Amino acid sequence: MVAATALAAGSVAPAQIVRAPATEQAVAAVANSEPLVTTPLSNEPLAPAEVAGSEEPGAAVVPAIDTPAVRRGASLSETVAKLRSADAGSRELECLAVGVYFESKSEPLAGQLAVGHVIANRAESRGRFPSSYCGVLTQRGQFSFVRGGRWPSVNKNSLQWKNAVAIARIVDADIHDSNVGKAMFFHARRVRPGWRLTRVASVGNHVFYR
Repeated sequence: MVAATALAAGSVAPAQIVRAPATEQAVAAVANSEPLVTTPLSNEPLAPAEVAGSEEPGAAVVPAIDTPAVRRGASLSETVAKLRSADAGSRELECLAVGVYFESKSEPLAGQLAVGHVIANRAESRGRFPSSYCGVLTQRGQFSFVRGGRWPSVNKNSLQWKNAVAIARIVDADIHDSNVGKAMFFHARRVRPGWRLTRVASVGNHVFYR
């Protein structure tokens, strides 16, 4: 699978969606605008991102590392348990895991999977968004936890991080489907942005659109 967001009343105003260079346009977070991706910021200190230059248009997606054999038909929780790791194994998978972690680490696994699929869908959007996980993650104005290509530090020994790595591997290898389909936007249930988009599903604490 080609390697390939939104949330927060009372904390951060929605960020703006910025299209890929070919159709670049800034859109304000108001009714009738395209949706954006926002999330409450962490108080942890910022750590340097490891994705310099990955947002360039046409950047090739780094192939996923080999993952342990998983049984097709296994439940999502079984597969996550099998694929948990502190080490994502590649820069691209780490970017995907970072997105899952900061946007949905407190969500049920199905919610984390849905967020991972949104990032993947964006990377597969053929020009609308950057063509790599890292490019999608660091695209200007998309994820409010990313500032200047940097994000808060992650405790890579935590179970939440290891789960995020597992979800990233699952999304990248297309092991489990998510009921959000080709959704490329989402927001927290507690906000009402008034987007004029097709609502796809509601999973965990988020509502997804395409």
